[in-house]
Amino acid sequence: MKKKVLTLLAAMSLLPAAADTSYSMHVSNEVAEEQTSSSDPAFTSDEKLEEGFITHYLNEAIAAGMNTAAEKKEMSYGRHITDYASAPKFGGYFVGKYTYTNQDGKHTGDGFTQRYTRLYVSGTILRDFAYRIQMQTNNEKFHMKDYFIEWQKYKEFRVKFGQYKRAFGLENPMNPWDVGTGDYSQMTKKLAGMNDFIGDEPSTSGGRDQGLQIQGDLFPVGKTGYSLLHYQLMVANGQGVNRSDANSHKDVIGTVQLQPLKGLVIGAFGWTGRYTAASGVTVSRNRYMLSAKYEANDFTVRAEYAHSTGHKVSDYQSDGTWAGTGRADAWYATVGIPCTPWLKTYLKYDAYRDDATWGTTKTIYSVAPNIQIHKNLMFQPQFNYVHDRNLAKSNYCELWLETYVRF
Repeated sequence: MKKKVLTLLAAMSLLPAAADTSYSMHVSNEVAEEQTSSSDPAFTSDEKLEEGFITHYLNEAIAAGMNTAAEKKEMSYGRHITDYASAPKFGGYFVGKYTYTNQDGKHTGDGFTQRYTRLYVSGTILRDFAYRIQMQTNNEKFHMKDYFIEWQKYKEFRVKFGQYKRAFGLENPMNPWDVGTGDYSQMTKKLAGMNDFIGDEPSTSGGRDQGLQIQGDLFPVGKTGYSLLHYQLMVANGQGVNRSDANSHKDVIGTVQLQPLKGLVIGAFGWTGRYTAASGVTVSRNRYMLSAKYEANDFTVRAEYAHSTGHKVSDYQSDGTWAGTGRADAWYATVGIPCTPWLKTYLKYDAYRDDATWGTTKTIYSVAPNIQIHKNLMFQPQFNYVHDRNLAKSNYCELWLETYVRF
């Protein structure tokens, strides 16, 4: 019974990427061990996971209780084989949030909310097949986030099948501990499918979809531990999480990323596809993104620009015509500055144009100190100054307070 209770308590955690200096609030031996050995950590192709202070002991107990002698045997395949499976690793974390705004008509904001609580289990089978199952709850909403298996025998060519992050953007696959601010950029939310500007797609998608993907890291540079090129190509339903295909047309999403210097990544992304709403309206999504990031000595610089061609679902008119421009774009720039071993401050400039016109621009200027006093505990106050040209009173301020806990 105790084992069942501990298992239910186990939850997923997300691993922040960081540099190897005395200022780093994130790096640890556990982090290095958790990163997938078949991929270059500079290329953020998927969320990184890390156990918390409770699940650490649970995972140790499970690993100690499993027979690991099979790891030393010559491996064989067969429907009755039970060896060659790693101990499953559990983890979890929650983010709580308080929001205040002086926006006209929305004074006090949302108050206290549960941003989310996540649980995960991951592991390997036959050494080369990695799997993950990840669940999330937002207040009263409970849903599946990830479920996939990936063949990882060769770092140059890996094959993933299931539900996972779309290969679109550097920020999209990052977890909240890495982003540095209290939310993803408008670009990632609106144009990477987290809360897509087209409308109707589940707000729970989190930049994910169901499909098949190949990816790999090519041209390793000597013994430096980094690769010059990373690629991903994903074929997906285009309908978001936990939804089957609705239009028999697959989305194709891909990226090529270069790392000319260790820690410096320059990438280009493309996405072409269609989305069918519950009303039966089908809209196209043709998008591209240009991205760059650099991380060294725990300093972080990241910037991205994205452009989309394709109408919103609400643009469809009863006479069969379309309203709006059928375009949208966005960009942001983030700088993270280490101040002390427990404080790293992020500055962010974030702009989104709903119709790719200046009259529809929403710009957010943010300051977000990350106060991480323990590997598994972080406090994040954030101040936002917002200029939204879509509103009659376009200027207002926001105050966010967030707490991150791994368990």
